[in-house]
Amino acid sequence: MDNATSTGGMPRLNEPAPEFEARTTHGPRKLADYRGRWLILFSHPSDFTPVCTTEFIGFAKAYDRFRELNCDLIGLSIDSVFSHLAWVDSIQQNFGVEIPFPIIDDLSMRVAHAYGMIQPGASDTAAVRTTFVIDPEGRLRAMAYYPMSNGRSVEEFLRLLEALQTSDRHKVATPEAWRPGEDVIVPPPATAAAAHERLADDSCACTDWYYCTKPLEEKPAVVETETVAALA
Repeated sequence: MDNATSTGGMPRLNEPAPEFEARTTHGPRKLADYRGRWLILFSHPSDFTPVCTTEFIGFAKAYDRFRELNCDLIGLSIDSVFSHLAWVDSIQQNFGVEIPFPIIDDLSMRVAHAYGMIQPGASDTAAVRTTFVIDPEGRLRAMAYYPMSNGRSVEEFLRLLEALQTSDRHKVATPEAWRPGEDVIVPPPATAAAAHERLADDSCACTDWYYCTKPLEEKPAVVETETVAALA
């Protein structure tokens, strides 16, 4: 574990996510198992609670969509793996939904403390609703905290994941409520000369020098014949 774990501090964006190794409903898991893929780690206050049940159903129904975006899911609560298994079975029996991702057994609260899931001064050990987006290099890219009384929007995390991947791939930013296929924001120029060039650039739609957008043309990769021959 890194310093965030030992000091009880909060993890920081764009830095390595705290390492973990834990029992789960799918066997032992550690953060290193997910290198090369995106990972969404999310906590819930406890098993067999109604709001958490709706969230797990939502994540389960969107599981294939996350996988298509090269992203895995892993849940957590400060309950035993046996409690998790009984809850997963209850969800399948009563709602007809299979939970396809692992759930961390965190009775020791090591993972919860490493990720700041238990708020200082909390009256109990229930982890609040936290969500962490970790990139394929193991860096923490986004995190969100929700109160125990209100469920998350799974669609928002799908949207955020696609926005992060688009920003990484094209070195652009995305505006409020951006969806794939919509215009993106071009990073503002750093010099006066670049600002004048930007305003004269027909490929961008500029409201002012600091606010310019452009469409993205996502095209499938095309391998040239010569490249194929060279690889043969």
